[in-house]
Amino acid sequence: MAQRAEKLVIAISSRALFNLRDSHRVFEEQGLDAFSAYQIERENDVLEKGDAFPLVEKFLQINDRLEGEPRVEVILLSRNSADTGLRVFNSIEHYGLTITRAAFCNGESPYRYIAPFGCHLFLSTDGRDVRHALEQGVAAATLIAGGARQRRDDTLRFAFDGDAVLFSDEAEQIFKRDGLAAFTAAERASAQQPLGGGPFKGFLEALQQLQAEFGADDCPIRTALVTARSAPAHERVIRTLRAWNIRIDESVFLGGLPKGEFLRAFGADVFFDDQPAHCASAAEHVATGHVPHGIANQDA
Repeated sequence: MAQRAEKLVIAISSRALFNLRDSHRVFEEQGLDAFSAYQIERENDVLEKGDAFPLVEKFLQINDRLEGEPRVEVILLSRNSADTGLRVFNSIEHYGLTITRAAFCNGESPYRYIAPFGCHLFLSTDGRDVRHALEQGVAAATLIAGGARQRRDDTLRFAFDGDAVLFSDEAEQIFKRDGLAAFTAAERASAQQPLGGGPFKGFLEALQQLQAEFGADDCPIRTALVTARSAPAHERVIRTLRAWNIRIDESVFLGGLPKGEFLRAFGADVFFDDQPAHCASAAEHVATGHVPHGIANQDA
């Protein structure tokens, strides 16, 4: 077994973990006081599972597979007050989730606590908070409602787009500016030159360190690259991962085909992509996180 690395920490908002659509609607339509009263009146009513719940449940189960100190942790970051957040913690206890650390910010953005908690990934339904996290250098994504599925096995499956997610958007900039032919020519010419790292490179590295603590036949984590690239643009991607000394379990080069069916076939618990249109399509099949980074999001 490989030497243990630091603990892998995911921060998640309460609205990503639980279904808070009704209470959020009260907040938007009637204000903070009505929202607080709504939550307090229902603090003993268990919340329904949110889109990220299956992912969090599987993630925390990893600690049951390894001896010693916990190797993964989930931190709750919420715009709720601690008073109204009592319903959230009651629901956490009901479902048996080992989440013990939290920051309740009473209407303010909680992103400023991401670095002090040592988080590697932040998942939220608030795009503003996600952008702030990315600016801090933390992998972050806005969860899109509707695609969560409860998988039958216990394997935690992460799927990633390439450009502007795992890699920088340097190649995507050429595609946006000059078209597919120019992109293909540039990638062929630069096949030996590794791409720069994107916002999720560090998270993928941390995932791989955790994977290394398991044997090849009993690892509860599986990763996939699902990209619109095709040959010959695949070569630079493969050589980049080799240069980074990062192993991806599965790589799917789609050449522009829709990603949803392939993500469902992989059984992704979550998929990360920078393109809003790709995210909307993928969210019909799997839980999807939009990464508002790179040229595709400059005008968003």
